[in-house]
Amino acid sequence: MDNIAGTSTYSCLIAGATGLVGSALLEQLLNDQACHSITVLARRPIGRIEVEPEARSKLHVIIADFDRMWEALDDVTVDLVYCTLGTTIKTAGSQEEFRKVDYDYPLALAEWGQHTGARHFLVITAMGASSSSAFFYNRVKGELEEQLALIPLESVRIFRPSLLLGPRQSFRLGETIGAAVSKAVQWGMVGSLRPYRPIAGEAVAKAMRIAAKQAMTEQAWDRQAEGQPSIHTYSSDRIAEMAAQITG
Repeated sequence: MDNIAGTSTYSCLIAGATGLVGSALLEQLLNDQACHSITVLARRPIGRIEVEPEARSKLHVIIADFDRMWEALDDVTVDLVYCTLGTTIKTAGSQEEFRKVDYDYPLALAEWGQHTGARHFLVITAMGASSSSAFFYNRVKGELEEQLALIPLESVRIFRPSLLLGPRQSFRLGETIGAAVSKAVQWGMVGSLRPYRPIAGEAVAKAMRIAAKQAMTEQAWDRQAEGQPSIHTYSSDRIAEMAAQITG
């Protein structure tokens, strides 16, 4: 089994485990000795996972309506929450439904976590996330980041990857074209362009695990203020550097 040295064991909740990053994260955590218990909150079955019986014993899956997630998680407590939820306006069907998945649900998860004793919240937003962005997608992500900073957890760790690479369950034409173009020119994306290099979903998952290790071993002295979490933001190039630190 893989382990990140120096990590005290922890329990976690994953929301978004059927997505590109979430599925990679789940597979990695099942083989990570640092994580002793995994609760997956999903809207549909996560599918068959090839894993050793010992690892499978630490997995608990809850299929639920996310609009009633607090009810579904009534008897669950964890040390930290991984939120890898994300969709597109096309897939969601409208801006309102997109906002529900990419803003309402992550915020509700963070509030649930803080209410039930979780200490840390790790979430994927987007490169360019800003509440003042002219782009709806980035604006929603930025608004989420701002609201998360008001929840009195010990820490909130925000990951802003560039274009994500890897197998998806649903076909996204724009991302497919963008990935092909980006991979063709990434050799020239150096210096100030380095953060724009595409990045594999499994690399983001690895970086999130490293950040979880840091969260569980660091002290809470670096909070912004009493009642506010310590905020850690990871750019795409920083995510890639972190992921390169471990194998497995």
